[in-house]
Amino acid sequence: MEPLVTALRRTHRRGGNHRMKHVTHIGAPSRALLYTEPTRASIEFGTFVISAPILRRAPRGDGHTVVVLPGFLADDRSTIVLRNYLGSLGYRAYGWGLGRNVGPTSEILDGMEALLERTSSASGAPVSLVGWSLGGMFARGLGHKQPGLIRQIVTLGSPFRSDRPIGSHAARSFERFAHLHVPHSELPDIDADRGQLAVPVTAVYTKADGVVAWQTCIQEDGVRRENVEVRGSHCGLGHNPAALWVVADRLAQPVGTWAPFSPPALVRHLYPTPAPASMAA
Repeated sequence: MEPLVTALRRTHRRGGNHRMKHVTHIGAPSRALLYTEPTRASIEFGTFVISAPILRRAPRGDGHTVVVLPGFLADDRSTIVLRNYLGSLGYRAYGWGLGRNVGPTSEILDGMEALLERTSSASGAPVSLVGWSLGGMFARGLGHKQPGLIRQIVTLGSPFRSDRPIGSHAARSFERFAHLHVPHSELPDIDADRGQLAVPVTAVYTKADGVVAWQTCIQEDGVRRENVEVRGSHCGLGHNPAALWVVADRLAQPVGTWAPFSPPALVRHLYPTPAPASMAA
């Protein structure tokens, strides 16, 4: 989990030079966006229910194994809708089974590696990872460390380009669990978004994110990696119909093939024009 824990290490440092340009000057989202997160997420759930017939028409893949990693302070209950949806499309979708996500504890870091190895071995093939917020940062870390076991990664509102990786509004809560995290001395000094991941990566984000700055959730241009903007809240990304369609579309790509996401005409209005990755620099 080197890329993730290094980013976490930076939250406790002052100064220093880094090869990668991280988003350090972007402030937290507005309080208006933060305070309306619960309401907006609830509305998105209602939209999900109404959109069920359309979502069932999303591309279907080969039913491979998908592991879904929850966000900060969340557990597998938060990803039930997402996992059930993927299951309805024929995928073997699993939660992480590690309880509440309180950050990079040794149990969580070791547990995720063991889970990846176990699910890949059981399926006899690389697995896909879908990570929400901090879970997406964990997924990217695994992508650097165990690329041979991973088919592709999809992140949902994951602020991997920030020097405060869970977002400014959640920073204080994160610090409350710092005593449980692995010692800083054990965290290698490696950029959180270093170089090109060896697996395809799709970063889903929303400019109306009330928890993390959306500019921290997009990646640099590169081969087999892309940013897809949806309309919605941070807390609703796990059941946002537009986000779910992206996940389904990405997972449906045959092994060894990849093409940028292109929404069908029926739902194209749900996807604003992507912002250039340079906007996050």
